[in-house]
Amino acid sequence: MTARIGILTVSDRAHRGVYEDLGGPAIRDYMSEALTNDWEAVAQVVPDEMEAIQSALIEMIDVRGCSLVVTTGGTGPAVRDITPEATEAVCEKMLPGFGELMRQVSLQYVPTAILSRQTAGVRGQALIVNLPGKPSAIRDCLDAVMPAIPYCVDLIEGAYLTTDESRVKAFRPKA
Repeated sequence: MTARIGILTVSDRAHRGVYEDLGGPAIRDYMSEALTNDWEAVAQVVPDEMEAIQSALIEMIDVRGCSLVVTTGGTGPAVRDITPEATEAVCEKMLPGFGELMRQVSLQYVPTAILSRQTAGVRGQALIVNLPGKPSAIRDCLDAVMPAIPYCVDLIEGAYLTTDESRVKAFRPKA
C-alpha cells in the first residue's frame, strides 16, 4: 500500500508567488532519500492564516489519508507565525519532544534556534511535524526526528514507513 505524506508550506509570499517555495521541495527530497516504501506526496502552499493552515491539515489527514504531514514555515516569533497554534488546534495529542529535540540540534548551528516553536502532534492516525522554513534547517531537524517517526506512525496505526538504514536508521523495539 502506498503511504501518503502531506507536505504543507506555510508562507504568505510563497502562496502569492512572490517567493519560490524552497521548503516543500526540501521535504520531498529528504523523504525521497530517507524512505524505502512506496509513498505519495500530497503538497500544498498556504498563507500564514489560521483557517488556511487548519483546513489544509484536516484535508490532508481526514480526506486525503495522509499518515504523516510535515509542515515548513510559520514557526518563529513573528506576528504572522502561527503554524504551531494551528497544528495544536487540530490535534488530539501534542508531542513536545519533537520540538525540544529539533531546537537542541538547531542550537548547534545557530543561536536563534531558541526562537523556534516547532512542535508535533497526532490527529487520528496521522503525525504532524512542524519544521522551520530554511532548507538546511529542515534537513537538520528531520535528521534528528526521523528515527522516531516510523514507530510513532506505527503506534497511531498509520501507514507502515520503512527507511534506508544507510541514510536514517528508524527505531522500532525488538519484538
